[in-house]
Amino acid sequence: MTFEEAKKKLKDLGYSRIYLWEDPPGTYYSWHTHSEDEVRLVLEGEITIGTEEGVYNLKEGDLLEVKAGTKHWARTEKGVKYLCGSKSV
Repeated sequence: MTFEEAKKKLKDLGYSRIYLWEDPPGTYYSWHTHSEDEVRLVLEGEITIGTEEGVYNLKEGDLLEVKAGTKHWARTEKGVKYLCGSKSV
């Protein structure tokens, strides 16, 4: 999936403020929440995102929507490049 295809997919899902983000190997984000619905669409690499409901191992082409207020964490062992987007609730 190209960057433009991925961006269109997120826009079609109603997300705005779409931007590219990259985390180097070993990055870890502790438990936190967001005030808006958030989405992550992996372009390269892998990332694991955990919520109180389960753990999601995302690879290239995978997408995860995290609803506003959902407590979650994230880590990448190998590094990852992904698109992020937000949606007001």
